[in-house]
Amino acid sequence: MTEHLVFLTGHLAKARLENVLAGLGATPFTYDIIDIGVKVAALMTEEIVIRRLPRPLKADRVVLPGRFRGQLERLGDTFGMPFVRGPDEVADLPAYLGRAGKPPNLSRHDMRIFAEIVDASTLSLDDLLQRARALAAAGADVIDLGCLPDTPFVHLAEAIGRLKAEGLCVSVDSADPDELALAARAGVDYLLSLNENTIAIAAGSKATPVLVPAVPGDLDSLGRAIDAARKAGLTFIADPVLDPIHFGFAASLGRFVEARRRWPDVEMMMGTGNLTELTDADSSGVTAILTGLCSELAITNVLVVNVSPHTVRTVEEHDLARRIMFAARHDHALPRGYDPGLLQVHDRSPFASSVADIDALAATVRDGNFRIMTAPDGVHIFNNRGHWTASDAFELFPHLDVASDGAHAFYLGAELMKAEMAWKLGKRYSQDEPLAWGVASPRTREDRTRLAEAGHTLRARKDGA
Repeated sequence: MTEHLVFLTGHLAKARLENVLAGLGATPFTYDIIDIGVKVAALMTEEIVIRRLPRPLKADRVVLPGRFRGQLERLGDTFGMPFVRGPDEVADLPAYLGRAGKPPNLSRHDMRIFAEIVDASTLSLDDLLQRARALAAAGADVIDLGCLPDTPFVHLAEAIGRLKAEGLCVSVDSADPDELALAARAGVDYLLSLNENTIAIAAGSKATPVLVPAVPGDLDSLGRAIDAARKAGLTFIADPVLDPIHFGFAASLGRFVEARRRWPDVEMMMGTGNLTELTDADSSGVTAILTGLCSELAITNVLVVNVSPHTVRTVEEHDLARRIMFAARHDHALPRGYDPGLLQVHDRSPFASSVADIDALAATVRDGNFRIMTAPDGVHIFNNRGHWTASDAFELFPHLDVASDGAHAFYLGAELMKAEMAWKLGKRYSQDEPLAWGVASPRTREDRTRLAEAGHTLRARKDGA
């Protein structure tokens, strides 16, 4: 049966909501719009909804504004149907309703993240454990202990034991056969990187070997390692090895494609660090492309590393990317419209309102409080005294008449500069809200079961009273 949705809104947003929903054309759901009787939709409360929403209510789901403050469960129990929060902005409804009228499910993935601590041999056990916990919290499934050449890892066995005692899955990456053998005896879960000459190290242990070519770029060598692992009855992962740009990158991409053709059922790994670390580009975009390639080739393991400061969020980026790619593949869809977390510098829809929308809103304002918004033509600020627009925040200040009110002037200056930055970058701006930088700078989760605290200006005035 076709799902029927009810959208709750306020006076100011109703016409815009009607236009946005009408613009969707044919939808897999039917809907009604109910004006709950408040001017601004975000100001509706549980009590208002319970008191004013007509009964009986015919709906499969009720969609409230994203900034609604209240207990959804209480409303659901009262009316006997699910109440959910939609997006914060009406402009984002098309993406929110893009797949059968439901937000995307990003709870699933089929990719294991190995997060390497490259200098593990130089860290104390306590420092290792702290680093490992942080990586696991960021989304890592396996903590990879990187061994350095000519640097003895004297506490390797003890490090493996400590991490496993914490419930962590552990791998060791070394070019030294003795270190790999020690790791196998210590109960490590994965051994990186074995080849046709060292595969015997994994025999008799519970460790899963990750196989690489003994000769760089030689898939035949990798094939011999695979044959040896199969003959020994070992579960294994194959890694054809991704090379940096201008040092074999294109050819290495071809190796991954060819490896999948040769061994359609073999579990594979890709180490993404040679691209994310060794390319001066925002790592989120590089990560999206590489995880997309992994998704197409059914590569279910990635080895990530953070050495360069510009990849500080690489684990979080891989974690989100694997979820987006899984959902898009499941939906037979492009990886767009699922989550903006990898759009860190720019937004797909930078402006929540058009110039006409802002003009209409400005015409309704009857008080002296300043509203700040952005549109394609620049930064807008307005109250009951006027409406001004500029691309340079400093051009707006002379119109505001707040020179004698230091707290207010400081607040407006901070907000206007934030708005200008958002406008120049093509990012979404919302007054009194921090700019969203995706997983590059996670935002503090809001408790939307309670009303928000007083804004900067009001709080400053109350504190000074």
